[in-house]
Parts: sequence; structure tokens; C-alpha cells
Amino acid sequence: LAGPVNDSVFRQVGVTAQKTMRLLPASGRKATQKVVVGDQDGVITCFGIKKGEAVPVFKTLPGQKISRLELGGALNTPQEKIFVATGSEVKGFTKRGKQFLSFETNLTESIKAMHISGADLFLCASYIYNHYCDCKDQHYYLSGDKINDVLCLPVDKVNCITPVLACQDRVLRVLQGSDLLYEVKVPGPPTVLALNNGNGGDSGEEIVYGTSDGKLGLIQITGSKPIPKWEIGNEKKRGGILCIDSFDILGDGVKELLVGRDDGVVEVYNFESADDPVLRYDHSIASIQGGCVGKDGYDEILASTYSGWLTGLTTEPVHREGGSGEELKLSQEMQSKISSLRNELEHLQMKVLQEREKYQQSSQSSTAVSSVPTFSVNDKFTLNKDDASYSLILEVQTAIDNVLVQSDVPIDLLDVDKNSAVVSFSSCDSEPNSNFLLATYRCQANTMRLELKVRSIEGQYGTLQAYVTPRIQPKTCQVHQYQIKPLSLHQRTHSIDHDRPMNTLTLKGQFSFAEIHSWVVFSLPEVPEKTPAGDSITFYFQNTFLGTQLESTYRKGEGCFKSDNISTISILKDVLSKEATKRKINLNISYDINEESVRHTLKLIHPKLEYQQLLAKKVHLIDALRELQVHEGNVDFLLPEYRSILEEADQLLEEYKRQPAHLERLYGMITDLFIDKFKFKGTNVKTKVPLLLEILDGCDQDGLISFFEAA
Repeated sequence: LAGPVNDSVFRQVGVTAQKTMRLLPASGRKATQKVVVGDQDGVITCFGIKKGEAVPVFKTLPGQKISRLELGGALNTPQEKIFVATGSEVKGFTKRGKQFLSFETNLTESIKAMHISGADLFLCASYIYNHYCDCKDQHYYLSGDKINDVLCLPVDKVNCITPVLACQDRVLRVLQGSDLLYEVKVPGPPTVLALNNGNGGDSGEEIVYGTSDGKLGLIQITGSKPIPKWEIGNEKKRGGILCIDSFDILGDGVKELLVGRDDGVVEVYNFESADDPVLRYDHSIASIQGGCVGKDGYDEILASTYSGWLTGLTTEPVHREGGSGEELKLSQEMQSKISSLRNELEHLQMKVLQEREKYQQSSQSSTAVSSVPTFSVNDKFTLNKDDASYSLILEVQTAIDNVLVQSDVPIDLLDVDKNSAVVSFSSCDSEPNSNFLLATYRCQANTMRLELKVRSIEGQYGTLQAYVTPRIQPKTCQVHQYQIKPLSLHQRTHSIDHDRPMNTLTLKGQFSFAEIHSWVVFSLPEVPEKTPAGDSITFYFQNTFLGTQLESTYRKGEGCFKSDNISTISILKDVLSKEATKRKINLNISYDINEESVRHTLKLIHPKLEYQQLLAKKVHLIDALRELQVHEGNVDFLLPEYRSILEEADQLLEEYKRQPAHLERLYGMITDLFIDKFKFKGTNVKTKVPLLLEILDGCDQDGLISFFEAA
């Protein structure tokens, strides 16, 4: 068989986190492996598969939620000891379930990431990294941004301890003891690290990373510098990467790369050449492992989902070769399994009915106490660079009934292809209640994951709220809040073009480093909440909608902000002034406006404006052209450009539908740029806005620039 195509569900546990499922080493060459998984109820479950049924090995009592699960043991021996991170404690269990370790660390926060190598234990909280050897503190490091994962190069290959931290600011930090050896810039916020080929490759120095925006890459971590090997983008706009493993699932002697994404997709990459990996399969995941679980001789990919389902994608063929007797045997096996599942389902349905009746009776009694059922929601609110929109992903452990979305700032809801929910809008009064959006998504049965897309307007800031109601009784709801920041469409970047014409805003006053940092956190996304170490800090940003840039440098008593877009400087000036006023801090504000930057920004906007105006014109012509086609039958007499519109009508309508109010947003940005340019000169030009809009309808770049310069 060419690869994994058939799937089977082994069992369900509680809600699981990233990297909390592993396969124990097989006892023999072709023996099946045991599965061990830790859930957010604090339960560790270990089971094997016999005759297609899950057979428990051990199960621990509930406790604090398990954030990580790793296998360990002495170097160069089978890694069959089970270690779990729960709160700030690390526990160790044998493969039979006997606890042999309970290590209370000196971390004040819960453990977020863990790696084990022999007697060495590497732990990370949000910003803190600790290295322990035989449970004794060895090294410590404070990161500049949140740590998402940790890994150590194999000591038996590189002959030294080299930890690598995956940090939210798009950087891999390579450590030596308690010191930073060097930083590796990667194209997105890295969420997961794995050793290439499971062992770091021939040199032991190769690390595969996955990012929250769905990119993959391989980097060689040498003792002096990083060597990038390959990088794979996210052309299909799939989810962020949660887990990575290496396993020879195709049986060709070369380990494939197994990748699990947060939108439920499992991918298999193989190396057809010695260079870049090629995607061979994908399947509709928190942890992923390759091994032999269900049946001797048939390898499979084992995946655990957020809601706790453990699923195997196996290489075992559905239809065996050999003859009618074997086919009959297989059919009987399948019938027996189906019958068993039906009986189990009927039993569960009866149990649900009984419990529901019991609840109804108890709720109507005079001594009834209301009980609100609890449920977990896994949410993610991230900015997409490709289309300058925010993705809001809501994943619930049970089916979602509906999600109510409310915003106190103007935002656009965009279409999502994968979204099957029915959306309805309610009218809302923006004046007294600051209520600009009220939309309800009614989900189809068994929808456990909902993805929404919104686009904000820079300068308008507030809160987006999602009221999540699952299909459970009694009805209950959770509210989740997401901040829309003043410069919400800006994204962190490693560097900017210093040759662009820049406008400068300078602030001076009696404020601390922590105070000005909190103002920047309030204004811009992707800034760590913790005040940076040192006396000063510089952050670079890029506007995902326009491509303009921002440099932010500040220290105690002084802040300097540079941008090639006057509107960015204007928004920052207003917001920072307001935040300082709240704290009764007097600011001395000065600015240096570069007139050339206006022309530069208009040249960046104009191609987008031209494209959107042309798209709108084509869409408005479609109905008339289709009517003409119906009456005439033949449209050969039309000009080629009109025939082209008819041929591409469906794609044009789809694109226009995906980007509502895109043209209006561009008009708004140009209008703001016009007003902001003259605001810094102390001139109010709002009366000239109607004339500006007339020029915009004409879509003449030179005329637009001349209007800005002559006004």
C-alpha cells in the first residue's frame, strides 16, 4: 500500500493540550506499541489495542491539568519512562503506571514546555527557562518574549548541552548554559520544535520548526551560527502547526515528516530528493506520533485531537487480497465490530435519557440547586499577513449550538470557505451603547470548531466579544474577549527599510520604562506584556494592509516612533497622549513630518485602489452582460474584455464577496492620510473631503498626488 488512507478511532479521553500523547517503545520488532496520553483533567491513560479494541494498561486519578507529556530514560536505552508537567510540578511514572518521581520545581508559574534528555530536564514557563540535572538547578534564562517550546540537541551526537527556545517574537534562541549563544530569525511565531529525523540528522544539529501561521522549516544549529536548509510556506492557507514527528510510514527506508495542524489536518511529507520535502498526503488535530498500534505489521499515524479523540491512520488495506474465504472472514470481523458499536451506542443513549430525566426531576424539586455545566474552549485570535484580517478560531470539546459575536468598534466580517454555520445580523444602535456589530452564527450538528474572519480599521479600538453556547443541557454560555488595538493591522517584523521617507514622533516626560512599555502594548499587537530587560528596546512593525512600516524605540522618560505613514504617527500621538493623561503624566510631544512620505504612501496604496475599482466595475457589469447573453444567445459580438468578464464571472463574484468594503477601506485610508497631513500643520481640511472623493473615483494617481500637494 502506498500510504496511510484508512482511519480508525481508538478511544476518547478528556480535553488534551499540545504535545501530551506519546507511543511507548515496542517490546519486540513487530509488536504493537502502547499509547500514553495526558489530559486536562490531570488523568494519564495508557492503553494498547487487541483485536481492534482498546485494552487499558493503567489510568491515574484526576489532578491538575497536564500541559506536557514526554518519554525519558537513560541515554542510549529505550525511552519508556513517562514524565508529565502539571502546574509547576513534574511527575514520573513507569510504563506500568507506578509513580517514581514527584519534583516540585522553583517555578512560580505553570510549566508551558518541557524536554527530557537522560538526567537533564529542561522546563519553560511563559518567559523563564530552567535547566535541571538530577532535579538540581543548573541554569536559568529570562526570555524577551513568551516561550512556546523547548528542545535540546542530542548530547550523544553534539557532545554538549545546547537548548533551543521557540519564542513568540519569531525567534529561536540558542543557549549555552545561562547565556544566549545566538538568535535565529524565522518567518512566523514558532509554536513547535522537533529533531529532524527524530535524532537531529547525521550531525545531530538539525531542528524542524513549525509556526502559528502554518510555515515549516529546517535549520542546522551549529556551535557558531545557524544554517537554514529549507522552508515551506502556507500556500493553501491551512492552520498553524501544533505537532511534528518523524516516522517511516511509507516503508521506503526513509523517515517521513508527520505534521499536525490546529485546523484538524494531518500532513505527510516525504523526501523525494535530498533537499526539500514534498507533501504526499493530508488528512482531516494536539499531538502526533508514528508507530505500530492497532495491528502487528501495519504502521500508522496516531493523532490526538483537542477534544480528546485518539485516531489512527493506518497502512492496513481495507480489502485484503487472497480469496473469498479471507474476504468473508474480514466481513465477519467488521460485522462483529459494527454490532458491538451499535450495542454500545444504544447503551449510551439509554444512559443519557436516564440522566436527563433524573436532572429534570431534581431541578423541579423544592431543594433544587442549579448546576452550571463546565466546558473547555480552545480559542485563537491571530492576524493573517496575507489578507490583513484576523482569524478567530473557537474549538469546543462538545458540539457548538451557536456563537454570538459583538463588537464595540466598527469591523467587517469576512467569508470563510470552511465555515458551514449560518450567520444572521441583528440591527444595533452604535450611539448610546457603542454597539457596532451583532451577529449570530448558528452551527450545524456536530460542529466542534468554528472559524471567523474579521477586518478592523486602524485608529478604531475596543473589544470584540464571542458568546459561545454549546449543545448541552442546561443551556450555558462562555464569553471570550479579544482586544482590537489602535494599530491592529500592524505585525512584528525582523527589520525595516531605513531608506524610506520617515515621519518621527518623539515623546519626553516623567514616565518609567514599564509605563511607556504598557502604552505600546495597548497600542500594538504582538508586543510581550512583560517589560523587556535592559534600559531600552526597539520593535519593528509592518502594516499588513498597506505595507507601510513602523520603528518603535523607547526607554525611561523618552520614546521615538518613526513611520513612512503619517496616519500611523497621528494614531500613536492621540493614543499615547490619552494613556499618559489617564496617569496624569505630562508629555512633551514633538514631531518631524516628511512631505515626501505622503507621495510614497499614496504610491503604495494606488495599485490596490486601482485593482479594487476595476474589480467593482467588472462585478457591476456582470448582471447586464448575463442578461444580454440570455437574449442574444451568442456574445461573440462583444469586445474581448466583456467576454472575459462573462467567462470569469463566478471567480470575480467570489473575490468580491470575500472582500466586502475593501474599496471603502482604501477610500477611508486615503481620506485619513489627507486629514492627518494637514492636522500636523494645524489646518482643518474636512470641507475638501468631497472633492477628494471625486478625484478618487477618477483613479488618477498623478491627479491625486497633485491634489494632496496643492490643498
